[in-house]
Amino acid sequence: MNLANPPINNPELLVLYLWKIIDLPTITLNDFLFKISYDLFVLPPDKAKEFINSCIENKLLVLTEKKDLSLSTSLNTELKNWQKLRKNEINQNINLVKKINQLKAVNEKGKSTNFSKHLNSLVDKETLNRAVRVKNEDFDIKELDFEKGIIKATIKGSKQHPYIIELDLKNKHIKHDCHDFEARRSKNKQFCKHLTKFFLLLRESHKVSTEQFLMYISENIEKWDFFS
Repeated sequence: MNLANPPINNPELLVLYLWKIIDLPTITLNDFLFKISYDLFVLPPDKAKEFINSCIENKLLVLTEKKDLSLSTSLNTELKNWQKLRKNEINQNINLVKKINQLKAVNEKGKSTNFSKHLNSLVDKETLNRAVRVKNEDFDIKELDFEKGIIKATIKGSKQHPYIIELDLKNKHIKHDCHDFEARRSKNKQFCKHLTKFFLLLRESHKVSTEQFLMYISENIEKWDFFS
């Protein structure tokens, strides 16, 4: 769920959305109303009251003995599962930031590893920083065959349909269709944040093969086609 866009038309999702922000076991009715209307500006006061009453009637929210509000058991389980996923995602991003900083550091010291050397030839610092914000779970690998030199994947993006990533070692082409790649990166044969994050993820599980693949791109860049 995108916390920047409250799901107004779905009461169950809206309750979860609000509780992810509140992050409390219980809250008073008045505080909840204030939060919805005057803090988050999700609903006007009259609509917020109707929403809260409806959620209580439909058992999405529960009144405690002190007449405070808490999530239903099922929604509380969903919240805890989401929190667990978020914690894992944050830890993954922290680890990735460390690795990216290591890549920058060794490059600046002139002691680059093969991977960092080849990646830095295809990526600028700004793109490395932006790659951290791409979620691991947004990637869906469709084909991964290092022997044939074929890698295909999709990734969730800002468009309705997922972006594609296609790498073909034999025919020396990289196909991707995010706006940054189409408008800027492909013209200069540079990686966007999606391709950068993709190679960082691949290296986690296929270190040697990924480094070799990246080397073939970097050392023969003039023979490669970047297109969408």
